[in-house]
Formats: sequence, C-alpha cells, structure tokens
Amino acid sequence: MILAVTAINNRGSDQTKPVVPANPSESSTPGACLVSDLLVPSCGVLFGAATNPLGDESWDDALTSFEKTIGRTVDIAHYYNSSPDLFPDAEMIQRAREPGRKRLLLLNWKPEMDRTWAQVAAGDKTVDAAIDVEAAYLKKNFPEKFYLAIHHEPEDEVDPAPGSGMNATDYKGMYRHVVLRLRHDGVTNAVFVMNYTGSAKWGSMPWFETLYPGDDVVDWIAEDPYIFGDPPHYWTDLASAVDRRDPALPRWPGFYSWALAAHPSKPLMLGECGIDEQVKNTPSKASLLAGIRTGLLRRPQIRALVYWNETNFDPVGETRLDSSPAAKRAARRSLSGGPLARQLG
Repeated sequence: MILAVTAINNRGSDQTKPVVPANPSESSTPGACLVSDLLVPSCGVLFGAATNPLGDESWDDALTSFEKTIGRTVDIAHYYNSSPDLFPDAEMIQRAREPGRKRLLLLNWKPEMDRTWAQVAAGDKTVDAAIDVEAAYLKKNFPEKFYLAIHHEPEDEVDPAPGSGMNATDYKGMYRHVVLRLRHDGVTNAVFVMNYTGSAKWGSMPWFETLYPGDDVVDWIAEDPYIFGDPPHYWTDLASAVDRRDPALPRWPGFYSWALAAHPSKPLMLGECGIDEQVKNTPSKASLLAGIRTGLLRRPQIRALVYWNETNFDPVGETRLDSSPAAKRAARRSLSGGPLARQLG
C-alpha cells in the first residue's frame, strides 16, 4: 500500500476530511487502501506484533519466525526503547524499509532516565539533552512516519501522594513536555500514541482522567487487553476483552466505551494483545482466534491490532500463535483476509 500524505497534521486537526471510514470491514486486496498522515488505514485494521524472542532467537530472528508462522508480513513491527539509547536502530530501520515487505514501526519509549515524571515535565537538563539527541538522530536517519508511544501503561506507576513526582498530573506534564520538545526540535514524523493498560481497576481510579495529555499531543489511543485466566471476565472473546467491565466497579463503562465517549475523534489501537493457550476453559484459543474478525467488526473504532507473541508471559501465559496446531491454523485464517488482510505494499 502507498502511504498517502493527507492534510492531517500531527496535532490532530483536520484541514480536509479524514480518509477514515466508519466501518473497518471495507478491507480489500493489498494496495487497495491508503494510510493517512496519522497512519490510520482508510479500510481494514492494521496488524502488527511484538515478536518476543523464543529460545535463543534475536529480536530480528523472532520477527522472521513469526511471519513464517502466520504466513504473511506484519503491517506494524513493535519494539521497546529507553533513553539514552537511540532508536530506531539499524535492524528496525531495515525491517521498515524491506522491499516488498514494508512495515510501519510502533516504538515504545521511556525517556525518563530514572527521573520522576515531574522532573521531566519541569525540563530536567539530562533528559532534555537526550530528547534533543534523539530528535537529531530521527531527522538524520529515519524520516518515515512511525508510531511513538511515550511511557506505555503508566497506571500502575502512579503515586498520588503529594510531592511524589509520579502522580497523574505529573505523567500528563511529562508526556506533553516530551512531545512538545520533539516538535520544537523539528521532529514531524512521529505519530503519538497514548497507551493505557485499560483495566477496570485503573479506569475507576479518581485520577484516571487526569492522565490524558490532551488532544493536541495524542494522535491514537491504545489499550493492552489480554485474554487469559478464568471466564467470563478474563477468558472471553475479543470484542468483550477490549471493553471489560467489573461488577465490583460499576462506574467503569469499559475501555472501548470510555474512549469512544471521551475521545471520539481518536482511532484506537490494541498496543499489546495476546491470548493464552488453555485446555481447561472454553471456547478454545483456536476458537477465540477464529472470532477475531467478528470482534473487530463489532468494535469499528479499532484501527490497529498489535499482538504480543511470547512463550511464557506471567501472568498471562503462552500467547504465541503457534502454541498448538489448531491455534496456528486459526491465526493464519484470521490474518489472511477480512479486516486484517495485509494492506502495506
């Protein structure tokens, strides 16, 4: 697919009508859809993965093995980074530019360097210097558009105690400072992702709404739903998993419902999504994988699904898509057509 540059800027304001349709089911053959300047597909749902190394694999080997398992190239390759290490590295860039197998990059970044969120928000000199070096590196080495998630899943690190430097307001300030400094440094190709855990526990906290950095610095909203544990709350289909509620926390409407109501203009991403291999519960993992297409059609605001492929991930379990022959077959079928058909050229 050609990456079409539309008149949508990095602050989320539209100068022309966006190319995002209301229904992601309008997927078709590779190359038939476009991706906007904010990396939103005009049809279908982009599929990606964080391919954790299995055994003695490197991260690069793991991506190749994963794509052989599913029988296709991922649309999004997901990697994790922390300052002061510069990103994307040479292997990531090679994967993004591979002829005939191009991939968008989703890069998670923790820029704090052991500082508190409040210190970063206040302009810590060491952190700011690292941000400036990263900005210069991006401008020199990687001009392509990419997703940038700044400090994902912050909820369980929030410390609401006065003066902690790690409360929700501090996180918001940190995120905003990083984005605005990158922009000031001339970075124009980062598409910013606010990546929540997405659970009812954290969504019910009195500080939860305060975390959101603002529409001007958020292009996508992401959550990380995993399917594991016992039914019906955690062992459930995809459409339910992305909108989990908890009877003990009745004020929480579910993450998908919350995001749709609070930020209806933002496309949603499943930044990490995995299904455990279980034998005690029904439906089976294979059945849940087979139902992914239906789940996405029920949740049309989701425009990207990024899978977490891992052999033993506590407490979730074995999310790898080849955990059984049946799971592998179901994954291949689900990822070969419908809303998850390969879209990038």
